[in-house]
Order: sequence, then structure tokens, then C-alpha cells
Amino acid sequence: MKPPVCKILDFGKYKYEAQKKASVAKKKQKETVLKEIKMRPGTDVHDYNFKVKAAQKFIKLGDKVKFTIRFKGREFQNHDQAKELMGRIKEDMLSVSKIEQEPKLEGRQYSMIFTIN
Repeated sequence: MKPPVCKILDFGKYKYEAQKKASVAKKKQKETVLKEIKMRPGTDVHDYNFKVKAAQKFIKLGDKVKFTIRFKGREFQNHDQAKELMGRIKEDMLSVSKIEQEPKLEGRQYSMIFTIN
């Protein structure tokens, strides 16, 4: 016959240790951040290259990147320029990332989201 076993413990100490374990687990988590890169339809080549390099760096660090092309005034009529720019961005970014959200028009801006491969 086995007698019942009861363990007596300090509940304050138990709660403290549980809290410590939870904080250590929280520190080890990697929080993904959404970085936004804004452009205009007439963005020049050098500015474009600079922003794409920055986006690739963000992807390598583990963040998501959202490219936004904003239209002002009469630029809104030039959707073809924005589609061409989004196509170039897609080509350059697919080497280091994958597309989470395809390019879509939301009001006066095109946006597309990339995430880690």
C-alpha cells in the first residue's frame, strides 16, 4: 500500500519562478515588424536602387517590407508607370524574398508586401 504524497511549497517562490520563465521565453521571441518604403511614379533610378537595397537589408534582418507608390494630382492618370515600377520592384526583390500581398490599388496608392523566403 502506497501512502498519498503531498509536496509543501512556497507559493510566492513558485509564482516568481513561473514569471521568470515567462519573461525569458518572451525575450527569445522574434517580433516581425512591417517596414514601409514610399515612392512616387516618377522615382529616379538612383533613388529606386537605394530604396530596394534598404528593403533587401530589412528582409535579411527578418522584417516584412511594404512598398507603396503614392499618386498626387494628375499622376493618378499614369497607372502604367506605377505598374512598370511595381514590376521592377517585384523582379529585384524576388531574389531575397517572396510576395505576401500582390500589388493592389487602394485609393490613391499602389501597395505590395514582401516577406522572408
